[in-house]
Amino acid sequence: MLSKKWMFVAAAAAMTISVASLALAQASTTPPTGTSSAKSHSTTHSTHAKTTPAPKVDLNMASKEELMKLPGINEATADKIIAARPFKSKSELESKGLVTKAEYNKLAPHIIAKTEAKK
Repeated sequence: MLSKKWMFVAAAAAMTISVASLALAQASTTPPTGTSSAKSHSTTHSTHAKTTPAPKVDLNMASKEELMKLPGINEATADKIIAARPFKSKSELESKGLVTKAEYNKLAPHIIAKTEAKK
């Protein structure tokens, strides 16, 4: 009985040591918050690259292939979108029953519906 007890104690100690070392390793790779020197502050600004947002896909002009790159749009849905053109607004995708509300919510940030200027 004594050996089982010591095996349990040894296993618990080993687990505690491994968890502590994991936490220490993670803490050493994460920079502390709220502490910045002028030198480290200036280098962070110079290393951040400005990213431009991806261009939105125009429902009225996009090719079938471009539409199929959108989240959740397969070949059949792309064909339906093309057949339903022109769109006055992107919300027509949902109101015309081409996509569900959940699908529209995923698509909305990636699409636009430009209308031609009337002459």
